[in-house]
Amino acid sequence: MLRTIALNQNNKLLLNPPLQTLKDMKWYWCDFNTPTDEEAELLLTHFHFHPLAVEDCMVELQRPKLDYYENLHFLIIHAIDDRLETHEIDLFIAEQFIVTFHLQPHKEIEDIWNNLQSFNDFQKISPLEIGYKVIDKIVDSFFPIVERVEDQLLAIENSDEVQQGTDTLITQTYKVRKDLLKLRQTIIPMRDLIYRIVESKRFLNQEQQRAYFHDIYDHLLKLSEMIESNRQLTADIRDNYISLNSYRMNNIMKTLTVITTIFMPLTFLAGIYGMNFVYMPELKARNGYFIILAVMLIISLLMYYWFKKKGWFDSD
Repeated sequence: MLRTIALNQNNKLLLNPPLQTLKDMKWYWCDFNTPTDEEAELLLTHFHFHPLAVEDCMVELQRPKLDYYENLHFLIIHAIDDRLETHEIDLFIAEQFIVTFHLQPHKEIEDIWNNLQSFNDFQKISPLEIGYKVIDKIVDSFFPIVERVEDQLLAIENSDEVQQGTDTLITQTYKVRKDLLKLRQTIIPMRDLIYRIVESKRFLNQEQQRAYFHDIYDHLLKLSEMIESNRQLTADIRDNYISLNSYRMNNIMKTLTVITTIFMPLTFLAGIYGMNFVYMPELKARNGYFIILAVMLIISLLMYYWFKKKGWFDSD
């Protein structure tokens, strides 16, 4: 769907005027919302945008970037949906117009489109300001998503499973870490893009404009810091899980070692008296069986007492 909103020379806002009349407007915004092939072709046939920029629009998913063309700036930004899937939004910004191109509908763009129609002083609106509002709205939509993943991680950290070290814990932790990686792959390139815009003297020629984009950059910095701290927290939970499992394994091995050590002399005695030699004096002793059992019991108790004194059974 192709839709247009424009401000004519009489400062009157027009909805969906004919494309042929757009060049006579003060400014206009064309939004290609899930366009058809015929509508997408207008980027070349009517607007005459650079073929490389149009090619970037047709191929998802390009990295966020800023390209300069003659009297035109071309931006690629990324949006994230609730399933953490990344979608591309393309912006063509010039002094007289802004063209947005996206293959999926976005609530943020829809909100700006509706709010723009109810705005009173249209003379204060410019294509660059509309572009700023689109980018700002997209970046603000990142916060609920990042905070939701952060809440999942905090729930894992505060659960009893952290102390129990269950397999479910590590599975949930790796899922959150995977989600954080997806967010990082979107937010970090967006942060670098906005930094380039802030530092560009060609894109922004007024300090007031620079201040607005610097505010977006601050938001992206905060988002990237949240992601990095949460990724560090997932690493801490993972290390805690590994340490706890290693501690338990060491205790198990220590217990098995103690049991094996106690049974070693007992096995030695059983091996001796299990041999089938005829001339073994002890074999004919009337109470030899009970004596050997008593010796085995005494050896076991003495070894247990010795190990206990050495601290082998301490859990600390």
